[in-house]
Amino acid sequence: MSRRTEQAYLGWVRRFYRFAKGDPPETLESSHVKDFLTHLAVERKVGASTQNQAFNALLFLFRHVLEKSIEDLGPVIRAKRMKRLPVVLTQTEVGALLVEMTGVSKLMAQVIYGSGLRHKECLQLRIKDLDLGRRTVIVRGGKGDKDRETVLPKTIIPALESHMEEAKALYQNDRKNDQPGVALPGALERKYPNAGKEWAWFWVFPSYKLSADPRSGP
Repeated sequence: MSRRTEQAYLGWVRRFYRFAKGDPPETLESSHVKDFLTHLAVERKVGASTQNQAFNALLFLFRHVLEKSIEDLGPVIRAKRMKRLPVVLTQTEVGALLVEMTGVSKLMAQVIYGSGLRHKECLQLRIKDLDLGRRTVIVRGGKGDKDRETVLPKTIIPALESHMEEAKALYQNDRKNDQPGVALPGALERKYPNAGKEWAWFWVFPSYKLSADPRSGP
């Protein structure tokens, strides 16, 4: 699972354990889960998606850690799924916002708006995902872990080309200093151990400082 999912699940397990008042793990049963989920909906007034995330975390805990099954959840009070209309900016409003922005932040905002990307999808773009000639972007592992192809606005191509030259300077400095290379998704790190040192896999919007991999350390 993703790092954020792991952190979210750990957070729910801690909250559940506090709710169970520290009862020994081997004594935890389905009734504890039912009471906790009802508590979230009635007293904490969480939304349906939050309650579902909590349930998924506890389901993982019971199946893979405690090696128990969670029985019928029929009595659980379900959180209400509220319907909200999204707030959508007009083209004029977006233009006014972009005018006030500068540098890499502005370019990222233009890519997000012009290509219809989520924030995380923009952050995770690799050099190989951009085809400036065809003016397309490939989004890898987007929502639902699906790939999709979308458009790149022609107006931002020159700025992207200039930015990628700056990114390449960072990449070349990494290679000069024999850095381990960028992180790769899934099992690719094991299958292609040197791919993280290739330009194609480098980030389109890299950080200007190194960070440690939270799992493996480099």
